[in-house]
This record gives sequence, structure tokens and C-alpha cells, in this order.
Amino acid sequence: MGSLEVDGSDGGGIAKRVWNKLKNERALTLYSPFIVCLASGNLDPCSFLHCISQDVYFLQAFARAYELAEDYADDDEDKEAIVKLRKRVLKRLRNQDALISEWGFEPPKESSRDNATVKYTEFLMETASGKVGGEKFSVNIVTPFEKTKLAAYTLSAISPCMRLYTFISKEIQALLDPEDNEHIYKKWLSSLSSEKFEESASRIEDLLDKLSVSLTGEELNVVERLYHRAMKLELEFIWSQSVVQQTIVPFSRLHKIAEDNLVIFCDFDLTCTAIDSSAVLAELAIVAAPDVSESADIRTTWDDLFSQYLQDYQQCIEHIMPVEAGIDKSLRAEGLDYEGLCKALEQISDVEKNATLRMIGSNVLKGLNLADVRRAGERLAFQEGCKRFFQDVAKLKIRVQMFMCCHIVGPVI
Repeated sequence: MGSLEVDGSDGGGIAKRVWNKLKNERALTLYSPFIVCLASGNLDPCSFLHCISQDVYFLQAFARAYELAEDYADDDEDKEAIVKLRKRVLKRLRNQDALISEWGFEPPKESSRDNATVKYTEFLMETASGKVGGEKFSVNIVTPFEKTKLAAYTLSAISPCMRLYTFISKEIQALLDPEDNEHIYKKWLSSLSSEKFEESASRIEDLLDKLSVSLTGEELNVVERLYHRAMKLELEFIWSQSVVQQTIVPFSRLHKIAEDNLVIFCDFDLTCTAIDSSAVLAELAIVAAPDVSESADIRTTWDDLFSQYLQDYQQCIEHIMPVEAGIDKSLRAEGLDYEGLCKALEQISDVEKNATLRMIGSNVLKGLNLADVRRAGERLAFQEGCKRFFQDVAKLKIRVQMFMCCHIVGPVI
């Protein structure tokens, strides 16, 4: 993993700067199947309790890491701050079952560590033991400064885990109705965004900033790499949590290459393209018309077709997502209605099919030949990142079937 390069453009200490740089990573957590189901309130309780059962192993690792960091710290004030953080972890460990009961669940039975849990906790313990980047620091390092460096490295491996959960809880709660008390995970989410949890996350960040002040640029890059690695391992943990519900999430990460057969379905107009390709073709037909009169007729026909399409599309969307009392239902976290989504997509598809049939019947494009269509395609402007996405897909060493559909020219495989 390369250096993230330290700079002060984001303001604040190193903890805030690195957190701000990892926007993509933290966004990925919000669109994992586990978090999507959790936000909807429809996550199977067994899946939730299994995830919670892993907390014990995380907390045990935190406690041991804090113990080592306390020994590394040279300043008495820093030692005291680390001791307080460790005491909070130990208190949470003792009260874990009681907390789970407060959230409305039966404490889970003992379970073994998941692979993702093992990877994070082992990474944390290796870092806290002085093993960074696969190399263990010399046992001769005994100066206060060198030990302080190890304390900073240890906190950099803990900080993103705490901050990430406050971020997730606040993002979900922003979507929930404050008056809705039926969301079964609301108490758990509230605990993660509580003042106490936020205070712990902020204390870790403040202490990391303080311990990093005297580090060199190279050492600060180590802090960033460790922070980034911890974030990625926590992301892997969240994505590894199993769900039983059907869930639709953005394609944002590779799955098990040996097992998955990926099929990518992609719309064309205004998804890949920045403009509607049918409008480009209609303009070509108008230009290619043999005389001014026919050109004017084609333009009038196209305008009528396009107006009819817009009207049908708007009516379809309003039927699918009615707005009541000024609140768009689609913005509420009410769970995934898979059958309803399929039905909605079928309705939109019918609008597209009818528009295509009307265009075919109108003979608006009758004056075009294949060479004209090719030239139009070569000049189409694509959405930013579209070409790069398909180039990246082509590089994957897996079997991928891609279906692209344009409502004018039909399916392209």
C-alpha cells in the first residue's frame, strides 16, 4: 500500500486529515448488505447478534493494545489518557451482556472469531507489539521518543474503528423518523452516536494528534498507512457479515473470484452517455432530410415524440413514488421491497418500449444509414468515469457477461 502523503490542506490534526482522505472507504460501509439491512430495520436479529458477538474479541484486543501503548507513552498526561481509554474498554467488556439486553436482545452465545475479526485483531496486536509493515522494531529501541512513536502507531490502528461506527450510526439516524420507535436497532444506533462514544472516539484522535507532533514526515506516512490499513480491515469485517434478506447494493467491491459469475446489466442513455442518443440521431435525420419542408416535418414529429415520452415518464415516476405531505417515500428507511422494485422497473421499461415503438412507427429515422449512426456513436459524450469503469471491468481476470440496452437500437451484447 503506497503512501497517502501528508499535507495540511484539510486542516486539523493527522487523525482528521486521514479520515477526510478516506471518504470512499467509509462510503463503502454504508452500501454493504449488512448496513443497508440494518438501516432499514429489517436485518435478521441472528445476523445482528453474530456481529455483536465479535465485539468481545475487538474489545479484548483494544484493552491489550492500550496496555502496551501506555507503556510506550513517555508523558504522564498521555499515560493517564490511555489508562482512561483502557478502563472504558474494560468496563464495556464487563457490561457487554447488560448493554445488549438494554438494546432489546438476548446476549449471544459464545462464538469463535470470524476470519475478518482475526485479521483486524492480529494486525492491531502486531502493530501494538512493534511489528509494523512486516518488520519488528529492534529490541534496542528504549528511548522515550522511539517508544512514543510506537504509541502513535498503536492508536492509529484503533482510531478509524471507533470513528467509523459513530459515522455509520449518525448517517443512518439522519434517515430515520425521530418519532418512530419500532426500529429494533434504534437503541444500538443511539449508543454509537452517544456523547460517551463520541467522546472516546475524539479522545483517541486528540491523543494520536498529540503523539504525532514530533514525528518525521516518513513516520507520519507510517501512521497514515496503518490508519488506512485498519480502515480497510474494518470495512472487510462489515462486508463479511452475512444477511439472509435479498439486498440490492451498488457494485463496489470484488467478491470471491473463484465462486462468483458476475453479470453486469447497464442502461445506456443518460447512464453511460451524458446526453440522450435518440436526440442525436433525430438531429442527424433532420440534417439529412432532402429538403427544408421534410426537415421541418421531422423536427415537429420528433418534438411531439419527445414531449409524449417526457409526459409518460413523469406520470410513471409519480405513480411509483407518490409524494405525501411533502415527504418523498423513497427517502425513508422502510426496508427493501424487492418485488415492488421489480414491478417499478417493469413499468419504466414499458414506458421506454412504447416510446421506441412510437419512434419506429413515425419513420423519423428513415433517412439515416449505418455509417451515420456509427459517426453519431463515435461523437457521443460519456459520463465521467464510464469508460474507465468498463476498462477496469475488462481487466478483471474473471468471467463477466455484460448486457447493455439502448431503447433505440435494441440490446447490445
